[in-house]
Amino acid sequence: MANSFPSAAGGRPGSYQRRNVDPFAAIRRNHRIKVPQVRLISPEGKQLGILDTAKAINLALENGLDLVEVAPNATPPVCRIMDFGKYVYEEQKKHSNAKSTASKIKEIEFTARIAQHDYETKLRHGEAFLDHGNKVKMRLKFRGREMAHTEIGFEIMKRAVVDLAGMAHPDADPKLIGRNIHVMLTPLPVNKRKPKFHVPDKDQAEHVASSSGEDEPEPEAGSESSSPGG
Repeated sequence: MANSFPSAAGGRPGSYQRRNVDPFAAIRRNHRIKVPQVRLISPEGKQLGILDTAKAINLALENGLDLVEVAPNATPPVCRIMDFGKYVYEEQKKHSNAKSTASKIKEIEFTARIAQHDYETKLRHGEAFLDHGNKVKMRLKFRGREMAHTEIGFEIMKRAVVDLAGMAHPDADPKLIGRNIHVMLTPLPVNKRKPKFHVPDKDQAEHVASSSGEDEPEPEAGSESSSPGG
């Protein structure tokens, strides 16, 4: 009986060929670099000028590193001496972290008759989520006859967006979908975040330490500032 499985050898029509899914496979390095000369960059990023490719490869290998082509379309191509394995690992890790961060969306829910204390608690949780780099989906749900006064819900959501402006910006204006108002918030860069309701543990500890008076002695003549109550 004839073998019905395709042959893996030779690349003939109908043969099985495994696709190379390695995104770094196309990057030329070491002896795969065939041009006679390259513009070389050191591991620290310093320009070393134009060198013969063979000399550049030897220089990289002598230091236990690789010569990697980083700008193949330049004349001559630009190569850098680096640890290629470490570079691949860091790029894969960076890509993996970006995907996991992008997929984290936290949700907080409001009602049209929410009390002020509950409202502030919701925003405190929202700021904590945003402080960890998560996106926050705010949702206000109408119940029963509350749909007759959707403007109340929009006022609450718009106020929440303003109150969280120190931590995030809205992707779009609040929108009514069915019996719910939705708005998505994206966190601001870390150095621009200013929480209004949530105090991060580290900042709180620093605040307590700075207000304890142990770091600097109180001046003798400054009695009026040593007592909050006067």
